[in-house]
Amino acid sequence: MSGIAELSAASGARADAVVVTAMGVEASPFLDRASAVGDEVEVVGARRRVLDMNGARVLLVTCGIGIVNAASAATLALHGTGARVALSAGSAGGLGLDVRVGDVVVGATTVFGAADARVFGYALGQVPGMPARFDADPALLTAAAGVDAGGPTVRTGLIVSSDVFVDAERAVGMREAFPDALACDMESTALAQAAYLAGVPFLSVRGISDLCGPIAGVDFSAHVDDAAERSATVVVGLLDAFLATA
Repeated sequence: MSGIAELSAASGARADAVVVTAMGVEASPFLDRASAVGDEVEVVGARRRVLDMNGARVLLVTCGIGIVNAASAATLALHGTGARVALSAGSAGGLGLDVRVGDVVVGATTVFGAADARVFGYALGQVPGMPARFDADPALLTAAAGVDAGGPTVRTGLIVSSDVFVDAERAVGMREAFPDALACDMESTALAQAAYLAGVPFLSVRGISDLCGPIAGVDFSAHVDDAAERSATVVVGLLDAFLATA
């Protein structure tokens, strides 16, 4: 095997960055952009490959859909790799009224959409013992803002995560609970919490595949690959900028 393949086969592969996607279609744009791709290995249900991305060693993790899959995969990936940054990439549903399919949303902050311990004095969306919201790393936000995405509108704001696919009916309550939310997904906040606990800078970058409307499922299926491409463009660009200065 090549050197990079040997690393990807190892259980504790060193990496400059960890990029987590939920699905294979969201991981594909990174494989296409890599100059070298290591062998795929499975670690506790998550699929991993080590990529050479413009000289940076990136551990690409495909975790599966949902909060538990995301949290477990990220926790394992971040411990033992020495990663300097963790990123969430892929697709999301648009919640903000001015958000459009094709936009990219960069999560300045993330929150759990279903967490509710207000009876004990916590904020809506806050897991007891954790921050009310998980703020993105400022340097990563700056790097993302400097990426030339080549067309899509890049918006920065709140991403809400929960273990439900938000359709038109659920979107009403989600917008009422989190009126500043731009997008919703099923992984980003879990990844943010795992990075927070590991002390690793984190940012979520999601392409908008649907608008949480009455045909959200149809829109998602039609646009998820385009959303993944746009997300990857921003992620690769910000990685180049961030790792060059970190």
